[in-house]
Amino acid sequence: MKDSIEIRNEGMRIGGEVVFTDEVIEVRYPYTDEVVGTVPAGRAEHAARAFDIAAAYKPALTRYERQQILFRAGELIREKRDWLAKWLVLELGICHQHALYETGRAYDVFTLAGQMAILDDGQIFSCDLTPQGKARKIYTKREPVRAISAITPFNHPLNMVSHKIAPAIATNNCVVCKPTELTPLTAIALADILYEAGLPHEMFQIVTGWPRDIGDEMVTNDNIDIITFTGGVPVGKLIAGKAGYRRTALELGGNDPLIVLNDLSDADLDKAATIAVAGATGNSGQRCTAVKRILVQDSVADAFVPLVLEKARAIRFGNPQDPETQLGCVISEQAAETFERRVYDAEKQGAKVLYDPGRKGALLPPIVVDHVPHDCELVMEETFGPIVPILRVPDDDAAVMEISNGTPFGLSSGVCTNDLNRAIAYVNGLDVGTCNIWEQPGYRIEMSPFGGIKDSGNAVKEGVLEAMRFFTNVKTYSLPWPE
Repeated sequence: MKDSIEIRNEGMRIGGEVVFTDEVIEVRYPYTDEVVGTVPAGRAEHAARAFDIAAAYKPALTRYERQQILFRAGELIREKRDWLAKWLVLELGICHQHALYETGRAYDVFTLAGQMAILDDGQIFSCDLTPQGKARKIYTKREPVRAISAITPFNHPLNMVSHKIAPAIATNNCVVCKPTELTPLTAIALADILYEAGLPHEMFQIVTGWPRDIGDEMVTNDNIDIITFTGGVPVGKLIAGKAGYRRTALELGGNDPLIVLNDLSDADLDKAATIAVAGATGNSGQRCTAVKRILVQDSVADAFVPLVLEKARAIRFGNPQDPETQLGCVISEQAAETFERRVYDAEKQGAKVLYDPGRKGALLPPIVVDHVPHDCELVMEETFGPIVPILRVPDDDAAVMEISNGTPFGLSSGVCTNDLNRAIAYVNGLDVGTCNIWEQPGYRIEMSPFGGIKDSGNAVKEGVLEAMRFFTNVKTYSLPWPE
């Protein structure tokens, strides 16, 4: 395998220059722990320089030019999809099939942002509406900010960065991005794609480094007007405390339930089991919106559980580079060990492990666990791997909602029911940012609003449209307007 991988020694992308440092950070392929690339161990001064460049640059791209850059970037992603997927596999360890899916989602982000870039987002208000009115009109326009700090996680190295930069391009903003040190290579590849598509280098810069060396600068630099962060809860709260007088979009963890109700036929239970297993194992379970708890009502649980087990057993796991593999690694052996331990701890508390093919390093096959206690660590914390935990819950919808709402998280949820009134009750009763009926908790299109409440985020939504609004300042002006 070593002969087939050309190690990528990448530099930061700062103001049109490729910047290296003496110290580097190694990027490892989780499946073999082999070094597949390096990036600079950048420091605060590198981020500060990038923010100086971003704040001093005043983008003047027309709406048409922005659209063409976004469309071209999308096309380049599609043209380079196999190469991008290869590197998603190598730095993240997900299987090739899931990596190809991510490239498709990134294409959607840039295409949709391009479609929105040409729409005028201003408003007009007539002022002769009341006895105190005047013959005037009030207008609004949206303007870019000085600089946006984007801090991105390991689990979607392409799509998560796309969701931050594409709306920024659409609104003529400048972004400095620090991808996680675990998966920085794809973000650098995306920057080069954007430059090839015609984006000025000042509008998207990539800095890399250890959080201890560069993290504070990404939050406290005086040129930053907006911070957009996707990642874990502790870091998100740390950012919120340090951000001060800045807008923040914090998309944090999830503990998302798929709720299976007792009005389902055998065929419907089979459909629900398919959703459950796909939702728990997609992207190796490393999605904030993955199915992390399956809440099935008691009266249908005995019929439902064997269907879940059957579908989990059918998943082909193994070498992430094999096109036939359906489930690759999690991000590291340490992470896999943690999730495995949580399963065994739940077993000590009464859970029953139905399927556990055995972990090998970072390769964690799907583990099906039944009778999981509602309050064990496995399902109270965010277990970021392909575990399939089944919680048997009462045939009482109010009790089910109480159990579902009983974690610190509030991101997404899915509900399988054919009863419209029950579906509406769950939409209204679940404390989450998203509730999908007959679909995985994480289902969305790249345009629709996405985000959570409670420990899952500060209720600032992402998605192309919401991000375009969040990344701009509204300016109001008025003119005399005689009728």
